[in-house]
Amino acid sequence: MTKRTSGTAKPRITLTAADHEKLSTLAAAALHTMPDVARELAEELDRAHILPEGKRRADIVYMGCEVDFRDDTAGRVQTVTLVYPHEADISRGKISVLTPIGTALIGLPLGQSIGWTTRTGESKRLTVLQVSNAAAAEQEPV
Repeated sequence: MTKRTSGTAKPRITLTAADHEKLSTLAAAALHTMPDVARELAEELDRAHILPEGKRRADIVYMGCEVDFRDDTAGRVQTVTLVYPHEADISRGKISVLTPIGTALIGLPLGQSIGWTTRTGESKRLTVLQVSNAAAAEQEPV
């Protein structure tokens, strides 16, 4: 098992081809307005395994899915839906992929942990406990 701390080796992530394409465009567009988070997202995209077009794994955090994760630092479990910035609504549990925690979650498989840094510079760690694919039907091509 590899020891990981913020800024060192990160776990392998997997993205759908569609998510990778849209998130690459989003990261490039956000470089001028949110450079730190945009760079972090771009780094995640660079190291991602990309699934073939139309393929999706049920155990991976992807855009639009609901995910239960544990904040390993605080021991608190949260349920959120990972969304694009224009859909974000923290009061409804919808977090943007262009937040440090959203960027940390994207592409993580069930049971995997990752270290991440908050906007205030605090180091945290989270573990994916459950991934719900309820949004998959909404995201299927017409």
